[in-house]
Amino acid sequence: MKKLSLLAIAGAIALLSAPSFAQDKMTMTAVAPPTRMRAVVEKFDNGVATIKTEKGETAMVAVGPKTNISGVAARQLSDIKADDFVGITALADKDGKMNATEVHIFPPAMRGAGEGHYPWDKGPSSSMTNAAVSGMVKSADGETFTMSYKDKMSGSTKDVKIDVSPTIPIVMFVPGDQNLLKPGAHVVMFARKGTDGNYMAVAVVAEKDGVKPPM
Repeated sequence: MKKLSLLAIAGAIALLSAPSFAQDKMTMTAVAPPTRMRAVVEKFDNGVATIKTEKGETAMVAVGPKTNISGVAARQLSDIKADDFVGITALADKDGKMNATEVHIFPPAMRGAGEGHYPWDKGPSSSMTNAAVSGMVKSADGETFTMSYKDKMSGSTKDVKIDVSPTIPIVMFVPGDQNLLKPGAHVVMFARKGTDGNYMAVAVVAEKDGVKPPM
């Protein structure tokens, strides 16, 4: 994989994994994080993507030559090994038990991107955990992962247990380009809104070969 492609994916993953709140002094002094937009591409012309968001809204987003674009490739639960660095979106049930809704696998060069455990925007009980798989135990429906991450606030290592079913989407990030932004493609865009009200994409994770970004 080319170095430039790795940097592009790393940029998309870092934005994808970033919490919506400041975690440290450096973050607090930085610009506001981009808006996360899950959508379907309606058309892409002259560097501008017209998208229909999951909320049914239409938006026009500029995609420039510096926009980081990556695709996703399908993987299986058996592809995940102990000590792999992965990201898991999960929903907690009424008893606090966490059940994964999707898993994205980080290539080795992106180990540590967005590390942590924090709220996500897929529901009031949803969370995102980017961490190393420190334990794997077979369960009645898949496996239970122990995810270990370094807490940015305390500096200590913390663990989260998440049940992962083989039936949920499991993907790995792969290099992509503007050719993925075709009509009907599902995308997750990270865009900043300018003072003129127009959006500029910082990063895009796009459908590739029929595999949709599940996050």
